[in-house]
Amino acid sequence: MKNTDQIWNIVDGKREAYRALADRVFETPEIAYTETRSAAAHAEQLAAEGARVTQTLAGIPTAVMGEWGDGGPVIAILGEYDALPGLGQEPGVAEERPVGRFGHGCGHNLLGSAALMAAASLAGWLKETGWPGRVRYYGCPAEEGGAAKTFMVRDGLFEDVDAAITWHPGDYTGVVGGGFLANTRIDFTFHGIASHAAAAPELGRSALDAVELMNIGVNYMREHMPDDARVHYAYLDAGGEAPNVVQAKATVRQLVRASSNRELLALVERVKRIADGAALMTETHVTPHVVSAVSNVLGNGPLERAMEANMERLGPPPFDAADREFARKIQATLTPAHVAEAFRRARRTPVADQRLADFIVPLTKDSPSPSGSTDVGDVSWAVPTVQAWVATSAFGTPFHTWQLTAQGKSPAAHKGMVHAAKIMAATGRDLFEDPSLLAQAQAEHRTMLEAEPYVCPMPDEVQPPIPVAAE
Repeated sequence: MKNTDQIWNIVDGKREAYRALADRVFETPEIAYTETRSAAAHAEQLAAEGARVTQTLAGIPTAVMGEWGDGGPVIAILGEYDALPGLGQEPGVAEERPVGRFGHGCGHNLLGSAALMAAASLAGWLKETGWPGRVRYYGCPAEEGGAAKTFMVRDGLFEDVDAAITWHPGDYTGVVGGGFLANTRIDFTFHGIASHAAAAPELGRSALDAVELMNIGVNYMREHMPDDARVHYAYLDAGGEAPNVVQAKATVRQLVRASSNRELLALVERVKRIADGAALMTETHVTPHVVSAVSNVLGNGPLERAMEANMERLGPPPFDAADREFARKIQATLTPAHVAEAFRRARRTPVADQRLADFIVPLTKDSPSPSGSTDVGDVSWAVPTVQAWVATSAFGTPFHTWQLTAQGKSPAAHKGMVHAAKIMAATGRDLFEDPSLLAQAQAEHRTMLEAEPYVCPMPDEVQPPIPVAAE
């Protein structure tokens, strides 16, 4: 058995500093590409840890990088810190109490803090042991629909990285294998002709009609898509508020998901043809605009087995009776279906009073693939990548809800965060100590790319949507 106490002790020594960082980011939630305070907090912490800090990556002002060490392989640890709109919530209470416009309803205040904690701890281990190598922390904004990592990969920021490690807060602990869905968000704007809807309707050509016909066409397509593909839509511009004016312009955003980049590209072409058909039927014309795009996640067997071994040595997060009591109160706000779904995802027989995940879910061939999407996928095509899922919330808590935001500063969340840092730091240590592990991971990665080379799903002309600062 490997001696992991040294690196875990280094992580333990940083607990208070990174609890404070996680809470600081929680208290100033910012959404995609506006995370100025969160990025600044991470840059300050990197400087305090003695890292060589680089700010503004791939033209993104809220992306930050820190690096320690010299020579040897480069191990990257990925962090995030963006929040979500509409999920501001008073922390520590088990009832809905909205606060502010934004909230960390996906736990990214914990995600970035644990990742930086792991990177700084791994750098400390390199310094203590004199082991050659570099640790690099990437502070990545805009995971929630902004695809910042896709832009960063496209800009070559991972070309000299040997392997990447990350994690995500969740309601159980286990290694995340491959999966997630590739996706792209495309805005379809239809242009028609305005007219008085009563006096001269025959002169109008309705862009809103075109949007509605497009959605009908996409809905009929659902029967003829792969089972794990998804298409969602939202009206961005319904053409105005006056029903007596034929709508001359309307925009719908289509979010298309598929299990692989190859399937995604094929499905997107079908959606585009439906848009063209809707324009033809309504005598309008349509302009598509890609907003963002991410790839599916490539798993990596050697890295996953190494990470799972560290999870098994460490055990589940050390929750206590107070943590379970707060989790009980949170679960009381959920439906039984939420908890039942959590047991299904964890592949465990349902039991009463399972407040927090005091177990580790083993990674197996029949592990369910996550149905969401993440821009970690594009990093996984660039370099061998592994991702942990670590319990920080009540069992059954769904993402993107006030319930998850309410738990974002809880003692259980802090314990899960430190646990995640230990798992990632120990996995990085394994990669430095065991060159054969890194070689196996890279060999598997090369084999996968030979079967299907990486094609960036983001068109070259699409740039990060950086907000323009006010004068």
